[in-house]
Amino acid sequence: MKNYFENKVVWVTGASSGIGEACVYELSKQHAKLILTALEEDILQQVKEKCLQLGAQKVTVLAANLSQLNTLALLAEEAWNCFGTIDLLFNNAGISQRANTIDTDFEVIEKIMEVNYFAPVILTKAILPRMIERGGGQIAVTTSISGKFGFPLRSAYCSSKHALYGFFETVAAEYFKDNIHVTIVCPGRVQTNISLYALEKDGKPHGTLDPGQAKGITAEQAAKKIVRAFERRKSEIFVGKEELLMVYIKRFFPKLCRKLTRRIKAM
Repeated sequence: MKNYFENKVVWVTGASSGIGEACVYELSKQHAKLILTALEEDILQQVKEKCLQLGAQKVTVLAANLSQLNTLALLAEEAWNCFGTIDLLFNNAGISQRANTIDTDFEVIEKIMEVNYFAPVILTKAILPRMIERGGGQIAVTTSISGKFGFPLRSAYCSSKHALYGFFETVAAEYFKDNIHVTIVCPGRVQTNISLYALEKDGKPHGTLDPGQAKGITAEQAAKKIVRAFERRKSEIFVGKEELLMVYIKRFFPKLCRKLTRRIKAM
């Protein structure tokens, strides 16, 4: 298990920061071959250099804007052709929200759905048939505990994360017989830049690290748990602290969950 990913090809979106960046460093220690995707090519090049220093076999950078949906089929083809295969596709890229439902411009809702939901769907649909033809593979996606219950100031974000559960649980059921293993990564509060780049009602970046998030686990701690879950082919992995209790409260005490949600300090 120690070097489960040695010589395996892993494509990670959102690899320039946060959970994605921390995960590619963990994968590098296992001598994986990596494909890194995010918007910022200059930052990806820096991540690439560190991956190589940590032991990655090979690293390819594919910078892309995942909100440009009509380009993603070609992006997936290019990613597959980098090494002639992909063993694990980790759909990790995403953007959050900090605005109430009424005030949020519809264009903001569209962008969040494009990046968080439609992009992973398009990439997965492009890679999945190739994996099946090759004999199997792994697909993972980063959702959120906000994909388990509604959360103030996150209507579009929660919607996109709920949708990911529906799509990827279905993929897991349909293609298990084809040796396709799906892992849904469900973070709580993790110390990343996601709140800094969260979209406000007019699409402007929030620009603030939320206090609750600042108290979360580190991206490095999250990455260790996530990569271990990939190795074990777990269907779902929760990463966080006490906030994860809300998932179980929603499951067993839904009325209490609704009351608690209304009292949450969303920032």
